[in-house]
Amino acid sequence: MSEPRITDLAGALTRRENPAVGVWNRLEGRPRTTDFTRALRAEVRDPLWLLARQWQLGEFRGSDAGSPVTATYSVTASAPGRFRSDVEPKGTPGPLPPDRPLETVAERRPLPFAFGTEPISFDLRLALGRRWLRLLARASGLGDAAEQFVALYPIALPGPDDAAQLAHPEVWAATQAVAGRRLDGYLLYQHLKGGGHASDGIRSLSRQQRTKLDALGPRLTGWFDDLIDQPGGITPDRPSGDSAWDPRRLEHRFSIAAGDRVLSAPEYPGGELDWHAFSTVPGSLGATPAPVTLNRTVFPSPVRYSGMPLPRWWAVEDGKTNFAAVTPDSTDLARLIFLEFALVFSNDWYQLPCDLPAGTLATVGGLCVTDVFGERRWITPAGAAEHWSMYTLGGGPGMLLPPGTPKVATGPALEDVALVRDESANLVWGIEQTVRTTTGEGRAGDEMAAESLAFRRRRHQPQQPDAPRAPIAYEVMSSVPENWIPFIPVHVPGDSRAVQLQRAAMPSEVDASSIRPRTALLREGFDRGQSYFVNEEEVPRSGTRLTVSYNRTRTKTGRVALWLSVRRDVGRGERSSGLAFDLAKGT
Repeated sequence: MSEPRITDLAGALTRRENPAVGVWNRLEGRPRTTDFTRALRAEVRDPLWLLARQWQLGEFRGSDAGSPVTATYSVTASAPGRFRSDVEPKGTPGPLPPDRPLETVAERRPLPFAFGTEPISFDLRLALGRRWLRLLARASGLGDAAEQFVALYPIALPGPDDAAQLAHPEVWAATQAVAGRRLDGYLLYQHLKGGGHASDGIRSLSRQQRTKLDALGPRLTGWFDDLIDQPGGITPDRPSGDSAWDPRRLEHRFSIAAGDRVLSAPEYPGGELDWHAFSTVPGSLGATPAPVTLNRTVFPSPVRYSGMPLPRWWAVEDGKTNFAAVTPDSTDLARLIFLEFALVFSNDWYQLPCDLPAGTLATVGGLCVTDVFGERRWITPAGAAEHWSMYTLGGGPGMLLPPGTPKVATGPALEDVALVRDESANLVWGIEQTVRTTTGEGRAGDEMAAESLAFRRRRHQPQQPDAPRAPIAYEVMSSVPENWIPFIPVHVPGDSRAVQLQRAAMPSEVDASSIRPRTALLREGFDRGQSYFVNEEEVPRSGTRLTVSYNRTRTKTGRVALWLSVRRDVGRGERSSGLAFDLAKGT
């Protein structure tokens, strides 16, 4: 019999024509006793089945192996003692300074004090001048010569067409404040480094005063040379000296020698320098310090890590680490090796303590292990016969602990250049995102370019065009911001297929003159009238970013190290400049 159908549900509920009964029930445990001893024993009803499972999985299979008790090893430690810049042409090998981190020696670059004939870095010029005037004030009888030095090495006001200073209000204000009042210390520094004397050009000095004044010159040059590390070997033919920065490859390239081995770092981008940046190469860089042999007997300890599988079958493991959630691909060899180690061979590994000083190339000469049965075994390197290895330097055994520094303080970017591809214009652009001003600090490149363009427009008023005679006008080429420096593809000499990137120049929309780069990174060879080329593969589709900044750290002896360096990072993809040709615009 079917249930009656309620057509008016609201009315039926109001009149209570169909009463209903609601029932709520709760399930809860009601223990019958207060003694839980038997429940906590977790009694097993079929122990034979459990033993059979352990036998089936091989837990009763003996390997007749003993656990290691002691281990004796011999390690040969060689300290790196030679350094060479591998930028073509390769520099002359020289001693590696023991009081400098390797990052300092590898990354340091010359300080730019001029762009052509235009002086820059007035912050350093004034610092040198203040130091010299302070030396004069402390020396008795030489304080009156300060005014003569200010007149002999002055900071001059810029010319009326000097857009680098006059176009930027803060730069022009700073120049006005010091012009004729402060000493350009870099001019004096150049005079002293060139073999001159501090007393040259100073009048009304006695012989004793000249001798005392000349003795202050080496103190000034020594102070500045110790203040900021710069590469040595700077000559007119090699203006960067033994700097390891390769402007063509956009990376640092250098080699060090430790013992009888030469370790090369061919692709160091800057920043953190570790052992994996090096590989062994043939050759020699000269004599190095004699290696030291360390013989030690230690106690091995089993390897332990979070989520490690327990060796016993019925042990309860920690569930915080879930190796089952790792899903490697068939080509992900590193992850597969890690999983095999973690799940299969984890309890077969032991670790031995081996303390080594920083700045050594360590090679294990031998390892002997004694187990609990008193047997001694000679351990050979894994994979020696199969030519397979890990954590090696590509040409032989050994572990390198670079003589670096654990922490480096990096200052704000003085130059920031983004090398990007523009597929629409078929060009590579060097975008000067941050530009070093004449006074030494960094500013946004687009702001500097806009101020320079506005200054030139005020200086060169364009002629008024004739009245339009047609509804459209022809424009040869559009303009781009002046902080966008083009790189055009050209063929490598002697190769009809290989392509390299050559720095070019855009015409100014004011007077059609070539726009010059405002960063030392993109002015490579510009002041010497040389072209600048970049390997085409150094600018991928993701782009390349280069930053120049000061770095500061302390060595293990407490000495402060300060240097200027370039760091390379990955860019942020392609960009569009909006450059177009053969345009028709409405009048």
